[in-house]
Amino acid sequence: MKKLKKLAALLLAVVMTMAMNMTVFAADDGTTTTKSDTYKLTLTGTATGHTYEVYQIFTGDLKADADGSNKVLSNVKWGTGVTYTGTKTAAEVAESLKTEADLTSLLKEDDFKLATAPKTVQSSKDSTVIDGLVAGYYLVKDQDGTQANKSDAYTKFIVEVVGDTSAAIKSDVPKVEKKVKDTNDSTGVTTGWQDSADYDIGDSVPFQITGTMPANIADYTTYKYEFTDTMTKGLTYTAKSATITVGGKTATLDADGSFKETVTPNEDGTTTVTWDCTDLKALANTLGATFDANTKVVVTYNAKLNENAVIGADGNPNYVDLTYSNNPNKGGEGNTGKTPKDTNIVFTYETIVNKVDPQGKSLAGAGFTLQKKQSDGNYKDIQTYKADGRTTFDFKGLDDGAYKLIESTTPAGYNTITPVEFTVSATHTNGETLELKDLSVTVTNGSTNLKDGVFTVKTTDGTMETNIVNNQGSVLPSTGGVGTRMFYVFGGCLVAAAVVLLALKKRREA
Repeated sequence: MKKLKKLAALLLAVVMTMAMNMTVFAADDGTTTTKSDTYKLTLTGTATGHTYEVYQIFTGDLKADADGSNKVLSNVKWGTGVTYTGTKTAAEVAESLKTEADLTSLLKEDDFKLATAPKTVQSSKDSTVIDGLVAGYYLVKDQDGTQANKSDAYTKFIVEVVGDTSAAIKSDVPKVEKKVKDTNDSTGVTTGWQDSADYDIGDSVPFQITGTMPANIADYTTYKYEFTDTMTKGLTYTAKSATITVGGKTATLDADGSFKETVTPNEDGTTTVTWDCTDLKALANTLGATFDANTKVVVTYNAKLNENAVIGADGNPNYVDLTYSNNPNKGGEGNTGKTPKDTNIVFTYETIVNKVDPQGKSLAGAGFTLQKKQSDGNYKDIQTYKADGRTTFDFKGLDDGAYKLIESTTPAGYNTITPVEFTVSATHTNGETLELKDLSVTVTNGSTNLKDGVFTVKTTDGTMETNIVNNQGSVLPSTGGVGTRMFYVFGGCLVAAAVVLLALKKRREA
């Protein structure tokens, strides 16, 4: 019994001690709340890789109805997460925070300093919980330096915590994409902007790069914006030929405060071109362009498909990424992120012609000209091979369209072929997977000159191969040949017969 009394006394002492350490506030309507109550804040839309700092900006007395509703924070004071040296009271500053822009201005004021040891929490996928928060207003932001050169942005927002609550992450990043148009020279049809195309070597290929703005662009005082475009060695870019628009207004390359272009040839034969603007917000103001979350920056340029272009399904891929300001917080003007690369691709093909005799053996002495049908119905010479002893003719760097193969020089003793007319068709995909799906050839005239009447197509290699057969001409009698001797014999017989007839005639007359 004595032990039970001692245990009860000990429990009573513990309870009394806990009660003495709890500060009780009385609300005007008689309800009470305790300062020891803590709550949790759930951040939604989070991703891994973030370190969030939590600063208590304001604190105060929490008032609530008896059922826990209608919670109000009164007698607002500065919280433990900041040092404020200005003249305004915490209540006055809190009252002035009506918009995100107001918060941005507050964080940039010289007399507003954040604490050096805030509460931190590591992010989780989809949602992140911050617990142990007493009633007040809290600033949540990314730790400086944690999002450098990532495809992400720093976040910041103030949220009222007067109970368990949730808030969506208030950060956003711009996006970039690169597109190309595809033109069929024979039909004259040009597609819209897409991810893949095919062209002839020597053609000028049109490209377009489009960059967007983050949803919270208004939070930034300045905004860096830099495109980095890597062109395959199969493309030749003419410096200073790009056109850049900001919100529909055209910028001048290399002008003060505008986009600066830098062209860098790389050791692997590719070319890197950057278009860099140190402060896009200032440039938009100079151009008189509307600058908000819906503003787009568009770069258009042409590049020539050159003799280094890759034939076939590997194609000639091109990449672009965007470097952008990603920290709207105080002191974050120099922080940048980088988008993932966006890719498009240009294909080109090859026609191979083998010259053979009727027995299928290689035949020298021919020359060929390949022509391509234009949208006006006329044919244009693409490439010519003179008769130089070769038996295989490679016509590299072709795209889809209608073609005509003309035998410009015929091997001696053989008949000239009828021009072979054929149409090349290709299917290439758009979207995340860029590939050459199908390559085909349809012969529309002169199929009798082709061995088996067809082209052999290898889509992966991007080749269309055929054998052109030459037939020998009619054989005429030659001097000293069998035909000549036959004429001699036949003529001799006629002479002999005439002599006999003449002798018989004279004999009758006698």
